[in-house]
Amino acid sequence: MSRTFIYLCVLLLSLVSCNQYKNSGQAALDMNANHIKFENGYSDVNGLKMYYEIYQSVQADTTTVPIVLVHGGGSTIQTSFEKVIQLLAKHRKVIAVELQAHGRTNDRNADLSFEQDADDVAALLKNLGIAKADFLGFSNGGTTTLQIAIRHPQLVGKMILGSALAKRNGVPIWFWEFMQQAKLENMPAQLQLAYKKVSPNSSGLQVMHDRDAKRMVNFKDIPNEQIEAIKVPTLLIIGDKDVITLEHAVEMHRQIANSSLAVIPGGHGSYIGEITTITPEFKESDLVVPLMEKFLGQKK
Repeated sequence: MSRTFIYLCVLLLSLVSCNQYKNSGQAALDMNANHIKFENGYSDVNGLKMYYEIYQSVQADTTTVPIVLVHGGGSTIQTSFEKVIQLLAKHRKVIAVELQAHGRTNDRNADLSFEQDADDVAALLKNLGIAKADFLGFSNGGTTTLQIAIRHPQLVGKMILGSALAKRNGVPIWFWEFMQQAKLENMPAQLQLAYKKVSPNSSGLQVMHDRDAKRMVNFKDIPNEQIEAIKVPTLLIIGDKDVITLEHAVEMHRQIANSSLAVIPGGHGSYIGEITTITPEFKESDLVVPLMEKFLGQKK
């Protein structure tokens, strides 16, 4: 197994208010002829200027709750979700965020935690006037989404957990051994370039890496009683060659009473077209958007 693949697994598992600062206002974009409106900006959130993007087709059902996308460790909105945003936005509003020290969101000079990330997302949604949403969290973003359901259950309609980790035994033992030696030079080039493309902070890449790695070194199991208390409809997705073990996904499926489990051929994030999984053979039909939309109850 290559050091780059191992590092990707490590990193991806780490990864309308007066308080909002629009950096480009609203602009109409024609994405694949879907006529998707685009808005982006910053919002004051618990000491951060938190970056977000909003996508919505002019033909979308405005009565449907939005879906919030929470990226993986070491990632940006685009590296985790670029391939699925346009498809999801055909039918509903999509709100994508960048968490502390990631992408265009600044660092608050404090260690990362999944609990704080959950509180940050909840505060952003309050600033945006969103009382309830569905959630799609990938990798570290899946663990953050678990914490949103635990800490802010009133916000969550349905949630999709892509390759989420809740217990230390949910990954192979080599994962934790490698965490002790994680280095920036082993970070996949696609993720490094994506960060540098959007962030004005030249030293931020190292900060993001170190905070993600430290969070995983110190990762503690989410207590069973907290997982079992989750009542919202949940779809768990992993790849059959994922770093997350099938046994862990099955355990979470059994603990979350109102849940379904999908095991998809491929690796960590290939089912959503995560940037490091893209190959020349990639096809849009490889994505699991139809499965997610069926779970969310959307019309095709």
